[in-house]
Amino acid sequence: MNRRRVFYTLGLILDTEAVLMLIPAIVSLIYGELRSASMILLSSAVAAAVGSLMMLICRKRRSAIYAKEGFVIVALAWLSMTLFGALPFIFTGELGVIDAIFETASGFTTTGASVVTSFETMSKGVLFWRSATHWIGGMGVLVLMMAILPSDTEGSVHILRAEVPGPTFGKFVPKIKKTALILYLLYIGLSAVETIMLLFGGMDLFESLIYTFGTAGTGGFGLSGTSLTNYNPYIQWVVGIFMVMFGVNFNLYYLVIMGKIRTALKSRELWLYLGIIGSSVAIITIHMHNLYQTFGDNLRTSFFQVASIVTTTGFATADFDTWTGISRAVLFMLYFVGSCAGSTAGGIKVSRVILLGKIIRRDLRHMVHPHSVGVVKFEGRRVDDNTLRGVTSFFVLYCAVLGSVFLLLSLFEPDTDMITNMTASMATLNNVGPGLGKVGPYMGYSFYSVGSKIVLSLSMLFGRLEIYPLILALSPGLWRRK
Repeated sequence: MNRRRVFYTLGLILDTEAVLMLIPAIVSLIYGELRSASMILLSSAVAAAVGSLMMLICRKRRSAIYAKEGFVIVALAWLSMTLFGALPFIFTGELGVIDAIFETASGFTTTGASVVTSFETMSKGVLFWRSATHWIGGMGVLVLMMAILPSDTEGSVHILRAEVPGPTFGKFVPKIKKTALILYLLYIGLSAVETIMLLFGGMDLFESLIYTFGTAGTGGFGLSGTSLTNYNPYIQWVVGIFMVMFGVNFNLYYLVIMGKIRTALKSRELWLYLGIIGSSVAIITIHMHNLYQTFGDNLRTSFFQVASIVTTTGFATADFDTWTGISRAVLFMLYFVGSCAGSTAGGIKVSRVILLGKIIRRDLRHMVHPHSVGVVKFEGRRVDDNTLRGVTSFFVLYCAVLGSVFLLLSLFEPDTDMITNMTASMATLNNVGPGLGKVGPYMGYSFYSVGSKIVLSLSMLFGRLEIYPLILALSPGLWRRK
C-alpha cells in the first residue's frame, strides 16, 4: 500500500471540499447571516488546514495509484468528506455532532434521510450547504477533482472505477481526465436546464437551486417537511421528469450529443428502466383511482412517487404510506431496483438485475444441459466471468449488509416496529431516504438513538460506494506495504 499517495490525495480532496464550502458562506453573506458565514468560513479553514498539512507531509515519493489504492482513497475520501462536511452544522450550533454527521452522510451519499425537525430555524447558508452536498455527491467529488486538476491516467482509472456506481465502468474517450470533464459538463448542463424551468414555475433562485441539487444528485433534501407536496403541478412534473433523466446512464447522453442516437436507443438497460417506471405507474394509477378527484392528479402523483423511489431521490408529493397495499408493494420492490448504472442514483441498478437474471437462466440451462457453454451478453457484448462473479458477490454482500443493519437497528431500537426498522435499513442502504412507518415520507430519522444513527450513516456510505471500497479500506491486509 502506497500510504503517502493515499494521504496526499486525501489532503487534496479536503482542500477541494474547503473551496466548495466558500459558496454557502457567500450565500450566508448575501442573506446577511454574518455569524453563519463566519462559522462556515471557519469550517472551510479547518478543512483546508488539515488537507494542506497532509499534502505537505506526503508530498514526496508520489508513485502511481493502483487498484487497492484507488479503493482505499475512495472509501477514506467519503469518510473524511462526511466528517469535515459536518463542521458547518456543528460550528453554527444548528445540529449536534452525531446529527450533523448523519445529515452530511445523507447529503453526500444522496440518500435524503434527515434528522432536521425545523427548517425555519436554519440559516440559508447552512441549508444551501446541506443541499449542495447532494449535487457534489451525486457525481462525486473525486470525479470533479479529476476533471479540473492534473492527474495520472492510470491512477485516475482506478479511482473512477471505484467511485462510479454500476457493475462495469467505461470511458467515453481514451483520456480519463476528459471522461471526467464530459461527465461534469453533462451534469452541469442538465442541472442548469432544470433550474431555469423551475424558475419559470414560480420558484425563486434559492428554491430552484435547492431542488435542482436534490434532483440532480437524486438526493431529496428540500426546504419543508412536506417536500414538494405544496408546490404546483408544473413544478412536480418538471422535478419528476428530471428525476427520471438523472437516473439514465450518462453514457447515453454522450452518445446522443455525438449524434449516435440509434446506438443510445438500443440500450436494453434504458428500455427496461423506462418499462419498470411505466408499468409501476400504470399499476399504482389503476389501484389509486378512488383516492384522487381527477385522473390527472392521480397520474401525476403516481408518476412522481415512482420516479422518486426508483431513482432513489426521495422527494414526496403524497404520504404513500397511506396508499393501498398493492401500491405500497410496488414502491417496496422499487427500493431494490434503483436506476441505471453510470447515473447519480443508488440501489442495486437495473444492469445488475438484468445480469442476475441472465446468470440464473444460464445456470438453469446448464442444469438441463451439463455440457453446454453458456455465454452471457449485455448490450450486445459478451460479459466476462469476472464481471459476472462480481455481480453475484455484490448481491450476496448486499443481502449481508442489509441483514446486519436491520439486526443492529432491532437491537438498538427494541421498541420500534419491524416495518420501520426494515424500511429504514433499505432506504439508507439503497440511498432512497424515506421509508414506511415512523420513517415515512413526511417523517424523519430524528427519533433514532445515537448508535442507530451511526449504523445508518455507515449504511448510507456502504450503499453509495457499493460496499467494496469500505470493506477493502477496513481490511488490515490491504494496508501492508507489500
